[in-house]
Amino acid sequence: MKLKPNQLTCTAKELQSTTNINFKVLPDAPAVFNHFARSIADEIQANNVVGKPTRLILPVGPIGQYPILVDICNHERISWKNVYTFNMDEYTDWQGRPLPEGHPLSFKHYMTTQVFHQLDEDLRIPANHIHFPHPLHLDEISQQIENIGGIDTCYGGIGYHGHIAFNEPPYNHYTQVSMEEFMASKTRIIHLNPDTLVMNSIWNTGGNPYHIPSVAVTIGFGDILASRRIRIYCTGGAWQRTVLRVALLSKHDINYPVTLLQDHPDYAIIADQDTASPAETTLI
Repeated sequence: MKLKPNQLTCTAKELQSTTNINFKVLPDAPAVFNHFARSIADEIQANNVVGKPTRLILPVGPIGQYPILVDICNHERISWKNVYTFNMDEYTDWQGRPLPEGHPLSFKHYMTTQVFHQLDEDLRIPANHIHFPHPLHLDEISQQIENIGGIDTCYGGIGYHGHIAFNEPPYNHYTQVSMEEFMASKTRIIHLNPDTLVMNSIWNTGGNPYHIPSVAVTIGFGDILASRRIRIYCTGGAWQRTVLRVALLSKHDINYPVTLLQDHPDYAIIADQDTASPAETTLI
């Protein structure tokens, strides 16, 4: 989806006045991560007060909110005993099988060691309330979501080409996927697009894309769209400025999956001022 020059260079304030999406701009990345963490903590606490479960889809990317969230919950004694989490995605090995236990790039390993086990023991989420998409049991996560009554809030970020979870644009020239099929998609194994491997290598492996798993399992768009609320957080700065504008200003476009969220009844994007700044061309 090619944006018009004025859409690329408009200010954050102009973005807010132009888009039809609930779009909030905060001063900087720490403010966004604090908002993200506070939103999850407040949702859990509000449900705890009335004895209701909290059912969440969570990302590993962004992750800056999680240390803040753990600190809030430990300090304010917010129990996760009635929380159910469903992670968006997970890498697999090249054959589409689970990564070895403790793999440094495993999302499950990160969430277990850096989030769930960082909560005080008396507040921790029960092990059987934690769910990840599994490459050998693809329908399991959708069934688990149905069993607990659906998702309250899907939290996430936006990938370089607009993917949500690892729901990447279907680039295979010989396989045509309609927008309707994509929006109803289920948990599936995918081969990551080359630009995703490059971007993820910049963040995680010192720019070495050969060390990024090239296959992953992702929750489908159908389960994401069925969530009662969707909250997307953006702190990518310069690299994310264009795709943020696509998310806010473009029409539905299967080549930018984030645009397919626009008609959701309770959808919001939160970004920092840097990411919402004009996507202008400059020489480095």
